[in-house]
Amino acid sequence: MEEARTAGADPVEQRLHQVQKPEKINTRNAFIVLAAVFVLSILSLLSVYTKFPNLEEEEKVHIKIPRDIEDAKLLGQVLYRYKEQYYYEVLLGVFMVYIFLQTFAIPGSISLSILSGFLFPFPLALVLVCFCSATGATFCYLLSLLVGRPIVWKYFPEKIQQWADTVDKHRGNILNYMIFLRVTPFLPNWFINISAPVIDVPVFPFWLGTFVGVAPPSFVAIQAGTTLHQLTSSGDAFSFTSVALIALFAVLSLVPVFLKNRLREKLE
Repeated sequence: MEEARTAGADPVEQRLHQVQKPEKINTRNAFIVLAAVFVLSILSLLSVYTKFPNLEEEEKVHIKIPRDIEDAKLLGQVLYRYKEQYYYEVLLGVFMVYIFLQTFAIPGSISLSILSGFLFPFPLALVLVCFCSATGATFCYLLSLLVGRPIVWKYFPEKIQQWADTVDKHRGNILNYMIFLRVTPFLPNWFINISAPVIDVPVFPFWLGTFVGVAPPSFVAIQAGTTLHQLTSSGDAFSFTSVALIALFAVLSLVPVFLKNRLREKLE
């Protein structure tokens, strides 16, 4: 009877049926795997930390994930002091921490983006932030693909169904849709990362859409990093002009979709 009900369904209904909640959910095993990956990641970060030079005692307290702009300032002062002599160690440290935050959806990426603008030349900082954002998000995607389905279905069943519907409507323009989502705040990045594999968003447009989509807000944050010591909060990085430019980029990301649809209408 189940097959009979789905046989006459439209494509969107069929897609929603395909992503229905699994019959057997084992969230306990999923959390165990995630915990194991998290511990291994922490050990990797510690191995990077051991490659740093011997820090003064008052400096060691500032070597931590920046939770706000003040943490970023203090961390920036320490890293800037050692950057010239230990350039690649500092670069590797920022790289590893950024990917770690993105992989496990831990807050702090915006502070690291600002810090990157303070420590590195603008082109390098922009590529670094975009690559780490896309790669870390993809690691989160892969974790969700492997063990996240039961967790996602347990805690976000309605949102998954709604987004599956929306993605099916844009599946022919999935890259542009991913860019638009990354530029705009309509869906939290962590939710996009963990739910995308559940509803069959392909990994390549996911990575590329993230790389391109995070560029405009990252551009603003990195530019603000050049005046890090003058900032009082991460919100200071975003002025009315910068927000307007980000909104413009979001609109531009949909222009190819509009032109494609118009062309299809004329050909039909």
